[in-house]
Amino acid sequence: MEEKDVIDLLLAQHAMIRDMFDDVERAAPDQRGPAFTRLVRMLAVHETAEEEIVHPYVRKVVDGGDAVVDDRLAEEREAKELLQRLEEEGPDAPDFLERLALLRAAVTAHAQSEERHEFVRLRAETGPAERRAMAAGVKAAEALAPTHPHPGVESATMNLLVGTPIAMVDRIRDVIRQAMR
Repeated sequence: MEEKDVIDLLLAQHAMIRDMFDDVERAAPDQRGPAFTRLVRMLAVHETAEEEIVHPYVRKVVDGGDAVVDDRLAEEREAKELLQRLEEEGPDAPDFLERLALLRAAVTAHAQSEERHEFVRLRAETGPAERRAMAAGVKAAEALAPTHPHPGVESATMNLLVGTPIAMVDRIRDVIRQAMR
C-alpha cells in the first residue's frame, strides 16, 4: 500500500479498521478470537503512531492545534479503556458483541472527528513533502508500537518514554500466546 501522504495512509487505515470490525462481528463464535486479536493490534498500533507523529505535528502547525489534539486524545483514551476491558474479558464473554458495538461507535466517532477537524486542517496547512515525510514516520512508529491498548499513554512524550518497553512486552506476550495455541 503506497500512500502519497500521511492523510491518505490514515484514511486507508480507518477503512481497514471498519472492515476489521465487520470481520469480528460476522465471525463464527469459534473464529471471533483471531479476528478480534487482529483488530486489537491494528487499533493499538494505529493510535500509537498518531499520538507519536500526527498529533504533535498538528499541535505545532495548525492554528488552535492544541485544542484539536486534546479532544482527539480524550477520545483515544476512552476507546483504549473500552478496548482494554473487551480484551481482558475476551470474545467469549456473554456481552462481547454488545460491548464491541460500543467500541465501534467510539472508534468511528473518533475517526470522523480526526477526518473533519484534524486531517482537513493538516492538509490545508502542510505541503505534500511534509505529509509524505509524516507517512514515513507513521509507518516507522507502527513498526515499534505496542500491540495492545494502554490507556494513559496518549501523549507523544509518554509514548516515547514507556512505549518501547511496553511494545517489547506486548510483542513477547503475543509470541508466547501464539505458541501456547
